[in-house]
Amino acid sequence: MTFGYSRDDAERHFIVRYLENKILPRNPFETIDENGVGRLMAMAVTEGRKTRPKMEIGICGEHGGDPDSIHLCHKLGLNYVSCSPFRVPVARLAAAQAAIGDTGKDK
Repeated sequence: MTFGYSRDDAERHFIVRYLENKILPRNPFETIDENGVGRLMAMAVTEGRKTRPKMEIGICGEHGGDPDSIHLCHKLGLNYVSCSPFRVPVARLAAAQAAIGDTGKDK
């Protein structure tokens, strides 16, 4: 709820216009906003691990199958991602690329 959007209302009513008018660069229900949501995630990981250093932290949902979100999760030190079965091949590839440091964007 970082943006305070209800998925049902947003995707049905205004997200498309926000994307068309460049109010949002990408659909926040498809990929994580690194500067906003990512920053909050970083704080949660840091603070959580201060209390429990070996805490397992992961993400579940569509973001768990989005390559850019997976790279962010790896950078933040998350232990796992979970996604729907049809996204698993993409998620595995993105996780492997993140682990070896290859974003694939400069090729």
